[in-house]
Amino acid sequence: MARIAGINIPNEKRIEASLPYIYGVGLPMARKILAVTGIDPNIRTKDLTDVQINKLRDYVEKNFKVEGQLRQQILGNIKRLKEIGSYRGTRHIKGLPVRGQRTKTNSRTRRGNVRKTAGSGRKKSAEKT
Repeated sequence: MARIAGINIPNEKRIEASLPYIYGVGLPMARKILAVTGIDPNIRTKDLTDVQINKLRDYVEKNFKVEGQLRQQILGNIKRLKEIGSYRGTRHIKGLPVRGQRTKTNSRTRRGNVRKTAGSGRKKSAEKT
């Protein structure tokens, strides 16, 4: 099993589809990496030679922030926004959508599945008349 940037990438998939398992590497970046390193995108991960795996590992670790470094940078950016008291920082603190989405409806993912709907205000008549 190939290990790149501390992640075991799947053996049975094409290398082009396996590289996005690394946090910070998407399909377009995977294609660029393969083009620069000169590796065929259609080859399976299990069929890569040790030289090719080392070439991929070295290129990814030298040229991109992935996995832990990237997560740390993102958390640092969010922490900075909170400390300076920006609008986006306060939205992060409150656990609300940050990028201008509406919150009257459609923010279930960010707020949790909170359903705040009021009834009609009419009491149900429990006794018969």
